[in-house]
Amino acid sequence: MSNQLDQLKQFTTVVADTGDFAVMKEYQPQDATTNPSLILQAAEKPEYRHLLEQAVAEFKDSDLTGDALVDAVIDRVLILFGLEILKIVPGRVSTETDARLSFDVEGTVAKGRQLIELYEKEGVSRDRVLIKIASTWEGIRAAEILEKEGIRCNLTLMFSLIQAAACAEAKVQLISPFVGRIYDWFKAQTGEEYVGDNDPGVLSVREIFTYYKKFGYETEVMGASFRNSGQILSLAGCDLLTISPNLLEELQSTEGAVELKLDKEAVKDADIEKLPTDEKSFRYLFNDDAMATEKTAEGIRKFSADIIKLEGIIRGMLG
Repeated sequence: MSNQLDQLKQFTTVVADTGDFAVMKEYQPQDATTNPSLILQAAEKPEYRHLLEQAVAEFKDSDLTGDALVDAVIDRVLILFGLEILKIVPGRVSTETDARLSFDVEGTVAKGRQLIELYEKEGVSRDRVLIKIASTWEGIRAAEILEKEGIRCNLTLMFSLIQAAACAEAKVQLISPFVGRIYDWFKAQTGEEYVGDNDPGVLSVREIFTYYKKFGYETEVMGASFRNSGQILSLAGCDLLTISPNLLEELQSTEGAVELKLDKEAVKDADIEKLPTDEKSFRYLFNDDAMATEKTAEGIRKFSADIIKLEGIIRGMLG
């Protein structure tokens, strides 16, 4: 019997959730995702220091100063990581916008356009890049604008059906509902351990998957932020799953049957209704979900803190 990772790939597109190139080469994922925390972790490793040094060196003689200089170097670091990733994966890389723009439509649109322009200057087609944006009302509106320009987006920090429904109506390319962080919240609230099919994070992704397939939305669903392999195997059949290195290793080293859990044909007759996705309805339904509001805010704070740390490293290197 083949290992669980190989079996999972028969049902689902496997994506590497890492900035570590060696991991990508070992597990041969189709796509790769990054975020400010993962880039920061990679940037602090000696083997990736040369990418930061290259970005800084390229701007040493620039006319830019202060924050503008740091922003330019950070963008270059993101692109350099992305370029290395695209040498390894045959599909797409997700590159995240600054989390501090999560409530800024115009700022997010400008950053998305800028990142795509930087990739295209390197000869990378825009269909190989997904711009990652937080699933706030403003983030979804920004993604809607970018999608109309042919800039594909990955809406992240997603914890609720209303966020997913609004993304689908905006014709976003892909969403990343966060399984593990939903699990964390419910475990902290109840003190219970949740396993497999009873896991609130798993149930959330299944609900979104069912909603999309029932109503014929083309937006891809990519489960993310896993705490254990049981969560992953309970979502076999999801469009994509982005998996951290330790769990990729566990799946690859484990034998045992993997069953199809999400069947897009089987859910087309589900007895559900569409949600209203106008701004008032979105804000009310999102606010009414304590878990979703708390975890989205927490995620934005953490990603913002990590991009600030990365900026500190760059400032130090710039002298």
